[in-house]
Amino acid sequence: MPKSVETSHEGTVTILWNQQGRTDRTIPNNKLDIIIRDKGKGTCLLIPTAISGDGNAMRKETEKILKYEELIIEIQLMWSVKTKVIPVIAGATGTILKSFRQHLSNVPANDEMKELQKIAIFCIAQILYFESASIKTKKTAQQKAEGTRGDH
Repeated sequence: MPKSVETSHEGTVTILWNQQGRTDRTIPNNKLDIIIRDKGKGTCLLIPTAISGDGNAMRKETEKILKYEELIIEIQLMWSVKTKVIPVIAGATGTILKSFRQHLSNVPANDEMKELQKIAIFCIAQILYFESASIKTKKTAQQKAEGTRGDH
């Protein structure tokens, strides 16, 4: 797990993980998965992530872009930087939208698309595994509770 705040050696790039965007006024949607602020370039990238059903991925991407419009305006005013939302949406089976390449080109990184898909699939598999284990645990606990009530 990465630290919640990383700063480049030069101090020009700051990456915030799972942090709220600090603003002068209350913004309802101000917590993102990743925020990349580049003081040198005068940019700020807001990167929300989500795993969606393959058929809902495009709708989810649009939701993420619209959800942070107010935060974009506030950050641009406060920090005097160009701000953009870069949604990273993966389908439940690892599919990605055609717009993902365009969004990815805005992120300062050089990972190959296939490598990113492998990472996404691995992460999705982990999430599904833990979710499945959680459901089984809840189901077992519920069955035990029902069994206990039936004995009285």
